[in-house]
Amino acid sequence: MPNLAQILISDQTHALANNDVETYTSDKIKGDGYYGRTDGLHTAVWQLTDFVGTITIQGTLTTDPTTNDWVDIRLGSNNSSSVDTTGLVSTGSVSSITYSTATTTTAAFNFTGNFVWLRATITNWTAGSVNSIKVNL
Repeated sequence: MPNLAQILISDQTHALANNDVETYTSDKIKGDGYYGRTDGLHTAVWQLTDFVGTITIQGTLTTDPTTNDWVDIRLGSNNSSSVDTTGLVSTGSVSSITYSTATTTTAAFNFTGNFVWLRATITNWTAGSVNSIKVNL
């Protein structure tokens, strides 16, 4: 039985001076499709401290992916809701989450897909820390 909670990113802090833009892509982890599961249910959870940037979860159906094999995953669905630690309820689905002001939060999003591999990307990162991004299978 595989580990059901896999860490995509752990303890990453914006390292550039003067709030320069940084980009970070995690290593790939095995998704439901790798294990031959058919439900495709996943939950992504991240913990951020004073974070400014955009987080995207990506997946691929390819067993040996190249740069062009990754797609942005829609987090949530039109009939689902997510709640962050401030109590903010969001509905609908999005392919990325952007924090434009320094945000400290824990947020969780569900998604469905029989992805063989998963990864996280952080773009437009100008400040703060990613304490963790985890995916439950």
